[in-house]
Amino acid sequence: MEADPKFQLSQPPELFARTDQEVVPDEFDESIVTTTIDKAINWARKNSIWPMSFGLACCAIEMMSMIASRYDISRFGAEVMRGSPRQSDLMIIAGRVSNKMAPVIRRLYEQMPEPKWVISMGACATSTGVFSNYALVPVNQVIPVDVYVPGCPPRPEQLIYAIMLLQKKIENSHGTIKQVLNLA
Repeated sequence: MEADPKFQLSQPPELFARTDQEVVPDEFDESIVTTTIDKAINWARKNSIWPMSFGLACCAIEMMSMIASRYDISRFGAEVMRGSPRQSDLMIIAGRVSNKMAPVIRRLYEQMPEPKWVISMGACATSTGVFSNYALVPVNQVIPVDVYVPGCPPRPEQLIYAIMLLQKKIENSHGTIKQVLNLA
């Protein structure tokens, strides 16, 4: 007895198709990514910032809390604070810089490998804050600063935002391949 064709269940072929009878798409279909070497290097650099903590005063407590699980700086690729300048590419100056500490900061900055960036965290590091006396200097008179974080002391969210600004700066930098090849 034949089954009536109008009562047969029709199944979509793609749902129950056999994998050994599928049509293989083109080998490079949807697998080619086009970019420049500069953008690829900048993408890798911005997502793997290795900071060196340099806490000099009360701003250092806020910087330490930024590393904790509540703020989770690891989602930006900057979770491990390096103790050595030779292993880091970001220096976070958190606190006031005295005349005695300025040469130490300069030497540590010179020991960092290229490319290197600096974040000045807090009013004391940026402009000596409320301590306007002969013993303190702004950090930009010692080393070049890329991003300033205002506040006394600034919140961890502000430091995270400064890292995000630095990531945008790294991403938009030009001539990266020349820097890598030491031609710049």
